[in-house]
Amino acid sequence: MSRFRRLFDASVNATKRALSGTFDDLMPPPERFIYNFNSKKELNNWHLYSDSELGGLSTASLEITESENGPTTGIFSGNLSLDVAEDSKWNISRGGFCGMRSKKFNGFIDLDSYDTIAMKIKGDGRCYISTIYTENWVNSPAQMEDNSWQAFVYVPKDNWYIAKIPLARYLPTWRGNVIDAEIEMNPSRVLGMSLSVNAEGGVPGAITGPGDFRVELDWIKALRQNEL
Repeated sequence: MSRFRRLFDASVNATKRALSGTFDDLMPPPERFIYNFNSKKELNNWHLYSDSELGGLSTASLEITESENGPTTGIFSGNLSLDVAEDSKWNISRGGFCGMRSKKFNGFIDLDSYDTIAMKIKGDGRCYISTIYTENWVNSPAQMEDNSWQAFVYVPKDNWYIAKIPLARYLPTWRGNVIDAEIEMNPSRVLGMSLSVNAEGGVPGAITGPGDFRVELDWIKALRQNEL
């Protein structure tokens, strides 16, 4: 089924619901869980990547802790290295990045009724990158990569913190570089998300450079901060 047929069918179904339901039925809840790291089953929804795929030496892991006395959470951790393997077949001068990316949803999720992404996290003082992947409406039909939108997330050290990132703060990017174009995200066609960390860059005051990283995750939600 083509994307245009899917969009048409979704519009027809939404119209049917609008005609048959009440206003309260149509009003979405003020928040929506996207990911909840409260079970080892959540590991099935993610895969890891790093510069090691290009000959770098950074490492990453994702695990779910289960404790009788404390909360069950996800831990994304590893080591950032600027070094590159001597036998690397890729022409890169340095490494220094790791990430965890969700597998694609079964189709997509519609976050058009929300304006903010929230994460309950506990970290290490580094700056992380939150990425939202949407269906390809920006690139040409021949460009099959998902559109990506990125925003920095500073994670204070050692304390639980709820980071709230307005969707308007996410910038369009292509392979890590910001696209200089007047385009807007389509939050009704979200395919997945990722959280990544680089050895360099970020916001002022954040820890940078090679070395260990660790961030603990409780959940990721979509919020509606402003009234519809």
